[in-house]
Amino acid sequence: MAQLGSIAPKDKSRRMEIDIFGDTYKLRTDSDPEYIKKLAKMVDDHMQGIARKTRTFTGSRIGVLAALELADEYCQLKKDYDELLELLDEK
Repeated sequence: MAQLGSIAPKDKSRRMEIDIFGDTYKLRTDSDPEYIKKLAKMVDDHMQGIARKTRTFTGSRIGVLAALELADEYCQLKKDYDELLELLDEK
């Protein structure tokens, strides 16, 4: 069972299931279940969008492409954030 969030004793964590691209994943998390569902929806939406565009890739390839898209978005946001911090430090 995958674990999301910080490491927590078993009595503090919750079990939950999420669905991504037609597969169900059982998780143990101490994070807010609604937050985890939001993350799962984001991943599922990316995978569904890629599947509509390509129609020929397997689920694992679609997952990798979705991960690359999300990683690119993260890196762009991180770069923008770091540049903003630099601008604020200059003032």
